[in-house]
Amino acid sequence: MLRSGANNLYNNKQTVDDLNVFPVPDGDTGTNMSMTAMAMAKALDEAVSSSACKVADAASYATLRGARGNSGVILSQFFRGIAKELKNRPTCNAVDFARALKRGSEEAYKAVMNPTEGTILTVARETAQAAVKAATDGAAFPQMLKKAVMRGNRVLEKTPEMLPMLKKAGVVDAGGQGWMYFLEGALYYLEHGAEVEGKAVPDQPKAAGKPDIAQQAVETKNIKYTYCTEFIVEKKNKNVNVATFRKAIETKGDSMLVIDDDDIVKVHIHTNHPGYILERAVALGAMINIKIDNMAHQHQSLITRPEEAKKPPEPPREHKQYAFVGICMGEGIRSVFQDLGIDEIITGGQTMNPSTEDILEAVGRLDADAVFVFPNNKNIVMAADQAREISEQHVIVIPTKSIPQCIAAMLAFDANKDEQANEAAMNRAAGAVKTGQVTYAVRDTEIGEQAIKEGDILGMNEGKIVVTGRDPFAVCTDVIADMADADSEYLTVYYGADVKEADAQEYAAALEERFADLEVSVRYGGQALYYFIISVE
Repeated sequence: MLRSGANNLYNNKQTVDDLNVFPVPDGDTGTNMSMTAMAMAKALDEAVSSSACKVADAASYATLRGARGNSGVILSQFFRGIAKELKNRPTCNAVDFARALKRGSEEAYKAVMNPTEGTILTVARETAQAAVKAATDGAAFPQMLKKAVMRGNRVLEKTPEMLPMLKKAGVVDAGGQGWMYFLEGALYYLEHGAEVEGKAVPDQPKAAGKPDIAQQAVETKNIKYTYCTEFIVEKKNKNVNVATFRKAIETKGDSMLVIDDDDIVKVHIHTNHPGYILERAVALGAMINIKIDNMAHQHQSLITRPEEAKKPPEPPREHKQYAFVGICMGEGIRSVFQDLGIDEIITGGQTMNPSTEDILEAVGRLDADAVFVFPNNKNIVMAADQAREISEQHVIVIPTKSIPQCIAAMLAFDANKDEQANEAAMNRAAGAVKTGQVTYAVRDTEIGEQAIKEGDILGMNEGKIVVTGRDPFAVCTDVIADMADADSEYLTVYYGADVKEADAQEYAAALEERFADLEVSVRYGGQALYYFIISVE
């Protein structure tokens, strides 16, 4: 039943993505919810059990760690509540499951700091209440869930009356729709005795290995490109320019295959810069089945005699008092993070939200008394908090929502101060910096009285669209003017992968002239999707 629900959500993720009202490229609701649900489906495939509580525990464990984006974290809380309610129950009847849905709704509400009615929370609560009523009235399991789904869909249709932005856009809440797709898929199994068939791309079978002797004809040091990088992109729309992506990466390696196959793009390349490849690919859509192998390491393992091939024990990690994990996209920003002393850098951000598991693994690679985590995106904060809750290490999340906030926080860190003093100082510093962004609209919409067309250049101040136009440089200048005030001293602009270095240098001179009272710095960020990231202090 749960796998059927996950498949139905996955099959309809694009519909859910299209309900997102805000027009900027971001980690879309349908993509994040479906990836979270499919992590659960995969876990259930590998851990088949006839016990209801064990199935619920496996679903909870997988979604907690596989959660991506705020919508994925909220979804994981539903399954956390279901598992709590079904604890020690080997079987589950209609009343049990109805109560479990109610417990899941309650857990989801508790996970959100400021719950808003008209969202997935409202839809899930009303669905659970209908399930409990039907079950206590004596409905059998399928009838109970059917009545719950009917109630949920009626409430979903009313969400535009609860949230003016939804009403203006003429859509229902995206998260609520995603939850209903999941429940409808679950109901399908109960009514038909078969799962909704998933459209997920199956893992490719591994090719048969060649004899080791053939590998010995090549010296490891002669391998020009180290990383075999493979992944699949689920296109955000059928008109994305795959040719531009292919041209952008063709000089970065060899053995390149970029196959445009209707709704997906299959990518394979040998490269020394896998991060660059991923950052360019994210503009095409959501990525799945990412696999990066170190070919030099694999080759050395193949040509080493069996007694030498045993993996040596890892050298003990240097123990530190403090360690840091940061999330970013862009080679330039990654370099800044490294210079600031961030130990583990996770590639991610807009449209590519790392999972709770990704953050847990990064923390696990560090040996420190305290590990500070910087999410650097509002859609990753909840996943970072969830990682903190379930990590066995001492983790402190600084809830940064942008790259400038992270940089300001790191600059405020003082190794001579204690943990509490540093946490307070970093939070103050993050709150004091202003963040601006320049990107493009991915859909037509209206924000307030402002009509926005797909392809418009959008300028944002603290996440709010303040300027639109057709020229990224002009829009950037207008955003800076909106951000800067009499107290401002420093202006830093990070230019993205789609901005040429010569144009950026010319623009830097123009900014120094226009904002003569500020200390201006224009640096290469290399981030995808965003022409400029702006910091004003």
